[in-house]
Amino acid sequence: MANRVFNFSAGPAGLPESVLLQAQAELLSYGDCGASIMEISHRSETFKEILDSARNGIRTLLAVGDDFDVLLIQGGSRLQFSMIPMNLASREQTADYVVSGAWSAKALEEAHRECDVHISWNGTSDGFDRLPVNEDLLRSEKPAFAYYCSNETIHGLQFPEAPDYGSVPLVCDASSDFLSRPVDMQRHGLIYACAQKNVGPAGLTVVVIRRDLLERSSDDLPGYLNFKSHSTANTMYNTPPTFAIYIMDLVCKWIIDECGGLDSLANTNREKAELLYAAIDRHAGFYSGHAQTASRSNMNVVFKLPSDELTQSFIEQAADHSLTSLAGHRSVGGIRASIYNAMPQAGVESLAGFMDDFANANG
Repeated sequence: MANRVFNFSAGPAGLPESVLLQAQAELLSYGDCGASIMEISHRSETFKEILDSARNGIRTLLAVGDDFDVLLIQGGSRLQFSMIPMNLASREQTADYVVSGAWSAKALEEAHRECDVHISWNGTSDGFDRLPVNEDLLRSEKPAFAYYCSNETIHGLQFPEAPDYGSVPLVCDASSDFLSRPVDMQRHGLIYACAQKNVGPAGLTVVVIRRDLLERSSDDLPGYLNFKSHSTANTMYNTPPTFAIYIMDLVCKWIIDECGGLDSLANTNREKAELLYAAIDRHAGFYSGHAQTASRSNMNVVFKLPSDELTQSFIEQAADHSLTSLAGHRSVGGIRASIYNAMPQAGVESLAGFMDDFANANG
């Protein structure tokens, strides 16, 4: 497709080109209905088929059965920061939180409003440059749930596997690595993700919740903030974001049909990340990675250059090579290359080559 750049945005992020082309072809008239998917009723049989397909795609990729429900909610991940403690814990109960970066810290801030909170581990003093191992975790006696963020986009940290809390329901903010690798759902009570990193456009949040946990939701909660309301209404408690769900359905089919499923996709994502980390390590002293090696993310590669001037020059020259959206988050600075599922191998290879050339010219 003409004039397409390699978009390293942290989110909203790039979508698979084949998905965009199919959406383009179906934009004015979906199937034989003579109207856009954005125009038809969410109660129509046409949309019901899309909704069922999208939810079943999530089920297939995560290998979950009827003991889990798949809810499609609006409000982004920030709404889940509140909904999760509202629904899974009473005000008298304690929830364990692993504070591994900016997003888990924001979740903790909201949880304080809803229940007692125990901090199992906090990486603030280390500048969020590493993740805990299980031996680092301080667990409370009887937590209602334990919460962690599997991938911290701002600091470029990713848990290689879920922390161990035994039989305690484990809650995961998987917003930036959802459907990028297999997940052991039997170790989790709830996983949620906003769509705009890996599975669709902004405006949609996926919540995969164990059905027995739905019984914890109090009838005193406002209807929209009650997980049980969404489950009972077959995830159509209000008008859902129909177009975002349609795109997510296409992305799930792309992962299954074109990527070979999550095992294959995980290998591809690891190989892409290794290309960039290898470039950082080749030019150690010029590039400095933020994350310690064992905690490096396969989704967000965060690194710095020797000066702000070189950083700005890197961003500008990269854009001239169609490598865009590489500025680090304002709280960290430097460079952040977000290489989610849809980033092609060619884009990562192009960036790695540019990194070599830039370091050789300026180091």
